[in-house]
Amino acid sequence: MNVTKAGGALRGPRGVRIRLEPEEAALVRVLMEQMLELLGERPGEDGELAALGIADKAAKPDDPVLARLFPDAYQDDAAAVEFRRYTEMGLRDGKRDAAATVLDAVGDARKGADVMLDQEQAQVWLRALNDVRLALGTRLDITEEWYEEAADLDANDPRTPMFAAYDWLTMFQETLVRALW
Repeated sequence: MNVTKAGGALRGPRGVRIRLEPEEAALVRVLMEQMLELLGERPGEDGELAALGIADKAAKPDDPVLARLFPDAYQDDAAAVEFRRYTEMGLRDGKRDAAATVLDAVGDARKGADVMLDQEQAQVWLRALNDVRLALGTRLDITEEWYEEAADLDANDPRTPMFAAYDWLTMFQETLVRALW
């Protein structure tokens, strides 16, 4: 019989159980709140196109994190813009929904979190965690040598907590992947 450990996820008879200590739940909560802030509010549906999830205009985001979360689908600029026009609103909505789902499940972070997820909910958590890791990785300019870079950081370097969060998210996401497969 598997025992769920802190900061991890294990498959059980009723699904995947996630247990987070209060500090871990607080970290997940803050990161999901920041993701929602980064994604912004859904634009008003003032026209027929917006109601269908189609933007009047679309351009590659200037923010490198948003550009990473919403990469161009085509090398040709005109085709990329046109594709983005039809897809980005829906993709943003999906990322907002995933972050909000995790945020709701974490609840009051001071208590930690003990969450039971079915297969579909666990997939939503994976998508949300991956989005946060991509955002942090982009901000930190993560390369294959990031472990060495992080190990050489001074404890007072303002990036130190972000590297620690990235490392923890990587391990947490791996436990969730292992629990699902």
